[in-house]
Amino acid sequence: MTPPPGWYRDPSAPHQERWWDGTAWTEHRRAPEAPVPPVPEPAQLSRPTVPLYTGGGPGQGQPAGGTGRGKAIALTTAAAVLVAAIVTGVVVLGDDSGGPEAQTPQTPPAPVTSSAPAPTSGEPTPSPTASQPSADDPAVVEDQLNGITFPLPDGWVRPEYVTEDDVMMTTDGTYECPGDGGVCRHGLVISRTVTANAETSPKALAQQDIEDAADDAYDRDQVGSKPFGGIESHETVGSGPVAVAGRAGYFVRWRVHTAKGPGGYVQSMVFPSTVGTESPILVRYVFDAGEDGPPLADMDRITKGIRPAGDAATGGGVGSSIGPTR
Repeated sequence: MTPPPGWYRDPSAPHQERWWDGTAWTEHRRAPEAPVPPVPEPAQLSRPTVPLYTGGGPGQGQPAGGTGRGKAIALTTAAAVLVAAIVTGVVVLGDDSGGPEAQTPQTPPAPVTSSAPAPTSGEPTPSPTASQPSADDPAVVEDQLNGITFPLPDGWVRPEYVTEDDVMMTTDGTYECPGDGGVCRHGLVISRTVTANAETSPKALAQQDIEDAADDAYDRDQVGSKPFGGIESHETVGSGPVAVAGRAGYFVRWRVHTAKGPGGYVQSMVFPSTVGTESPILVRYVFDAGEDGPPLADMDRITKGIRPAGDAATGGGVGSSIGPTR
């Protein structure tokens, strides 16, 4: 079976890890993370088990050998355990003139168990998925492929039952689409690597992507339906340089008007990756307009909170050129 997507030991450079996308090796590489020592399990306490002969045919509790001598040994052992228990009780109870007081026996701690399956020999263990919570901050979502983390504002949740690819977060809850039907969400944040384009300029990539981002969000869905009746018009409400995770990027924001429903806002933002070959990262924002849509300030708030994975101190932040929106 083909291993699932994840970070594995690079077959061409064993000192580092390389991203396997489920079908082939990508150009993303990173230094391997330090191994976490296993948590030792406390010793399990148990009483000695005395084998008893219960009679019957083979496999019915008969001790190995099944002879009279084995039965005698078992009875002798049971008698010795009984005598030892009586002597121990006398010593613990003592007498009324100052002997040791009876003590309440302590319950042994429950053994530590692990619900994770043990890795099979010769098969690498994949890393967690991109949208799993951070161990240090549950309000952070990690894009493991691109090596960045996103803050999770109030009203936003990790994606569940989402058909779109590379979704990092969605607004909480769903509603019936006003057009061709189906289930819609008031907000999406998508993160992906730009690999099918020789262009490397964040400005050029953002300007090229914004129309596709609008069509994917508000024109036709993946099966050809029009959940909002199609796009009737759009206008640019913001564009310019932006600092993301300490890197210089560029964003373009459109206000989209649809045939049905209030329409929405779409933003394409591109900036260089901080890992691997520094391939450009594309982040799309899709926000419904109207009172039910998320506040537009969340776009800038999320952008400002993007950080390289494992480096919360690195500066991010929106650029000063982001103008007013309407």
